[in-house]
Amino acid sequence: MADSQSLKLVFASALLHTQLLEYVAKNLHFMGFEAISPSRLEFLGALDCGVNYGAEIARQLRVSRQMVAKTVKELCQAGYLEQTEGVGKQKQILFTEQGEHLISAARTVLADLDRVFVNRFGEAQVEKIALQLEAFTWLTDRSLKTSVSQQARRVPGS
Repeated sequence: MADSQSLKLVFASALLHTQLLEYVAKNLHFMGFEAISPSRLEFLGALDCGVNYGAEIARQLRVSRQMVAKTVKELCQAGYLEQTEGVGKQKQILFTEQGEHLISAARTVLADLDRVFVNRFGEAQVEKIALQLEAFTWLTDRSLKTSVSQQARRVPGS
């Protein structure tokens, strides 16, 4: 049986994702951000710099609103986020000053890692790899949407 290139790509990209989160979280820990774990870092990475809402975060991360509420509560207790009254029942979720320092430090760690990649592979190659991964993501999303719409047309009674 031939090895699936798609499967290799899935495993390699998942491993890279995990390793990058662990690397950044460990460096942030050394910088004094002790409440940060890879999963909390991934959660914070999904937030915008401005106002965020739990329902939007849940949709983006594909998790329950309850999970978002629990994580937001933990990150508020750690001092990285705050909740304020918003529209209707939805509370606004914002970075605190400490949270903004955390995100700034994470960007610094990533910039240092960028330099490691560029020194090893060259700037053009790193950019090419990033663009190719974006193209794979776009193509996979498009193929999924096409496949789903074709399946919907085949379902009797649709």
